Amino acid sequence: MPTSVLQPSAAFLQERLRFPLWQAPMAGSQDSALAIAVSDAGGLGAIPCAMLSPEQVGCSLALVKGKTKRPVNVNFFCHNPPESNEAEQVAWQEVLQPYYAEMGLDPLSVSPGSGRQPFSEAYLEAIRPYQPDVVSFHFGLPDQALITEIKAWGGLIASTATTVEEGVWLQERGADFVIAQGLEAGGHRGHFLTADLECQLPVRLLVTELVSKVDLPIIAAGGIATGDDIAELLSLGASAVQLGTAFLLTPEAKTTDVHRKALKSDGVRHTAVTNLFSGRPARGMVNRLMEELGPISSQAPAFPLASQAIAPLRAAAEQQGRWDFSPLWCGLSADQCRELPAAELIRWLTAKL
Repeated sequence: MPTSVLQPSAAFLQERLRFPLWQAPMAGSQDSALAIAVSDAGGLGAIPCAMLSPEQVGCSLALVKGKTKRPVNVNFFCHNPPESNEAEQVAWQEVLQPYYAEMGLDPLSVSPGSGRQPFSEAYLEAIRPYQPDVVSFHFGLPDQALITEIKAWGGLIASTATTVEEGVWLQERGADFVIAQGLEAGGHRGHFLTADLECQLPVRLLVTELVSKVDLPIIAAGGIATGDDIAELLSLGASAVQLGTAFLLTPEAKTTDVHRKALKSDGVRHTAVTNLFSGRPARGMVNRLMEELGPISSQAPAFPLASQAIAPLRAAAEQQGRWDFSPLWCGLSADQCRELPAAELIRWLTAKL
């Protein structure tokens, strides 16, 4: 098909990227260094912005744009922030009280924290001067007016779908890419039309079904660790793949020492979806807290409020080199992580393409 008739999203993949490989945005495990390295190597680097202020987002984009001329993706959440519920927080702290006592912590010292913020006009104004090529979202899409503003400078919109229904919904509301997040993926589930985790599909099946129902490029995500994985998903109709866990052991990632140590342990093969650390289901390594409370708790406050009471426990344990209370986000392929610089890892992953 001549380039001139390609839809903008397909043209972007063909003309602006050397490899059909996106780096998943990983808040807490990376900053701009990994995004720059991936983009320079020919993939699409990503900046996770949901835990940054608009001012910090602007500074990050300025840094990235000053160091690479390659495309970059900025990622935001678009959840509905819950009202803080004091009774709910007190009940959650009571669940965690034995751990506070063990670690010598005072539950009354828990700070409310800033949490994660949804995309807004303030974030739009922060990124507007830099006009990033791709703006991606987790948990649906923001208001249509904000999408229209991004598209006005030629920006492309991507968002995560965990079901075919979500993919169709995204297409109908102006998305240019659908990121097919399979159940194998690490980190937070991107679902937004239903909270029923039983509806989520393995990535290969999800890609196959989305390709038949959605007329947009599909970006496959979840459990992708090798060049053979990438080739298989491309053969199923995916236009590109998105990898996060694969980059956790790169020197450019900001993965904590505790998280890196855990990824190299035998426990890396045991993951589960849990809501204990943030209030929203996310896949990570099973640790002590998940084993003793069970991975899903009805008493965990709504996302992202559950993290407030967990944070002091995590900090105290990590000071001792323990990951008892740490959210060790990773996908089902985490045991195949390689300790390579990002550019070298991308060359290895794409050698057979």
